[in-house]
Amino acid sequence: MKYIFIFILCLLTGTLAAQDIMVHDPVAIKQGDTYYLFCTGRGISVFSSPDLKNWERKPQVFTEEPVWADDVAADFNNHIWAPDITFHDGKYYLYYSVSAFAKNTSAIGLTVNTTLDADDPNYKWEDQGIVIQSVPNRDLWNAIDPNLVFDDNNAPYLSFGSFWGGLKMVKLSEDLKTIAEPQEWHTIARRERSFDLADSNPGDAALEAPFIFKKNGWYYQFLSWDLCCRGENSTYKVVVGRSKNAVGPYVDKDGVALNNGGGTLIIEGNENWYGAGHNSTYTFDDKDYIIFHAYDANQNGAPKLKISELTWDEEGWPSLKNNILE
Repeated sequence: MKYIFIFILCLLTGTLAAQDIMVHDPVAIKQGDTYYLFCTGRGISVFSSPDLKNWERKPQVFTEEPVWADDVAADFNNHIWAPDITFHDGKYYLYYSVSAFAKNTSAIGLTVNTTLDADDPNYKWEDQGIVIQSVPNRDLWNAIDPNLVFDDNNAPYLSFGSFWGGLKMVKLSEDLKTIAEPQEWHTIARRERSFDLADSNPGDAALEAPFIFKKNGWYYQFLSWDLCCRGENSTYKVVVGRSKNAVGPYVDKDGVALNNGGGTLIIEGNENWYGAGHNSTYTFDDKDYIIFHAYDANQNGAPKLKISELTWDEEGWPSLKNNILE
């Protein structure tokens, strides 16, 4: 889960190399010749880059917190988690998470813009309010870590979740800001949770941050296992499964369902990095990239931006092309 005591993220200025940027939960998109990176931070932190290597700080998305945020999580203080960015029908759709520490007192919101260039006179984020909300002792899931995907029929689905009863997916209306009716819900990944825990307890089934990436007729679900945000005790890692359908069922390389604890490991920590996770995955200029954060063991566990190309084996399973955690 994303904790309030996460480092004060992305408070950097000037142009910095990727390895010098401190982020949590990075997502990216390309507009024209410029890449934009969005990450957890005060008001959602933003960087831009011409090459995915050198990054410049840009204005945060929200100068003031969403008007509804304190009604969901009191004393929220504009610290927004785990954004997700998509371009659709001429607009940029930015989903984001509002939550309370270690609770599923959470909601996923949406804001839209026609451009990501803050110097463009048309630049203006327009908040659309709450898309999905979770309530303690009502929902055994957590409305954070959103990711938008379209199925083969161009129907929109939002995947999300952290701990509790697993990762969820819900069908959205065409406006991308409301749940479709009749409601259609799916559990897309889960791990075994101790049965005697109260519903308000996050539990010990540590998984979160689904990201769906389509390639060669498969939907690949990347997700994070174990614990983030704990410095030297961080155990974050990334696993993957795939399905022919956006809603699943997803299985790993050994045929184990992600709903039954399955997941093929592709990223984990080592002596130089305590843990690594919360990824996003994209194709830019005919190359596939995985973007994530990792906790630097040589800098007291500082969360650093990591970007690697992906390679694919003969059976269509991904791995990092270069081991950037050495």
